[in-house]
Amino acid sequence: MDRFASMNVFVRVVERGSFSAAAEASGMTSTMVGNHVRELEKMLGVTLLQRTTRHQSLTEAGKEYYSRCVEILRQVDEMEMTTRELRMTPRGHLRVSAPINFGSACLAPEVIRYMQQCPEVTIELSLSDRLVDIAKEGFDAAIRVGVLADSSVYVGRPLKPWRRILCAAPSYLTRRDPPATLQDLGTHDCLCFAYPNGIEREWKFPLKIGDVDLVHVNCTLSINNGHALRAAALSGAGIIFQPEELVRPYLDSGELVAVLPECAVVPSPLHIVYLKDHQMTPKISQFISFVIQQFG
Repeated sequence: MDRFASMNVFVRVVERGSFSAAAEASGMTSTMVGNHVRELEKMLGVTLLQRTTRHQSLTEAGKEYYSRCVEILRQVDEMEMTTRELRMTPRGHLRVSAPINFGSACLAPEVIRYMQQCPEVTIELSLSDRLVDIAKEGFDAAIRVGVLADSSVYVGRPLKPWRRILCAAPSYLTRRDPPATLQDLGTHDCLCFAYPNGIEREWKFPLKIGDVDLVHVNCTLSINNGHALRAAALSGAGIIFQPEELVRPYLDSGELVAVLPECAVVPSPLHIVYLKDHQMTPKISQFISFVIQQFG
């Protein structure tokens, strides 16, 4: 027999005063109630109840076991209630991975809104351009830039594509004649992003539907951080090709100027990915909905 079920039955017998009353409260027969009590006594090797035809009383061992049963069953009920609440109310610690540029320029400024909606959730936002393994490294969700590989482990939900803009400081464009064509980038000072797997020395631009032009640029400075590249461009060091969200305020203020604005660019796919889990907790499901609402 199930030990917790037997403990519940035993507590009811004590509190209701008889096997028959406990049987009625438990939805079982008096014989079954007796079986539960006898199974406990057999397992413990002691007598819990002294019974006559008219009266029952707890033995000394029964009194001690009853008080312990009440406490244990109370703790189990509290634990089950807390677990059920976790399935209903967003709470707990949420670990999210995102690329440095998107995380710092887009996600970090907005994530406070999610925290206001879900005040019982704490967030750990890890920014890295390394492709993290969300399953092995314990992340609840991640933002991915680029085409997703097929996976049976995670789900990817599309967000608004990540669009980049060619731009430079007016001081640089005064010192050097602005490029007239994409091929002119090969003779200009270009500031390139250094990914973990190598420096991006070729920038992609669409030629026609389904085809792209890989323009080899003259990389005079490479940095593994978009904010640092933007700072270098603002100082007049050269041309950058960075996400619109990172440079838009500086384009609007005139501190940066768009280069070859007539040339279309190839936007990068952007997704939020998370593990396949049919019992997803509210903290994760609401964060996914929040990200899709803000950036989808």
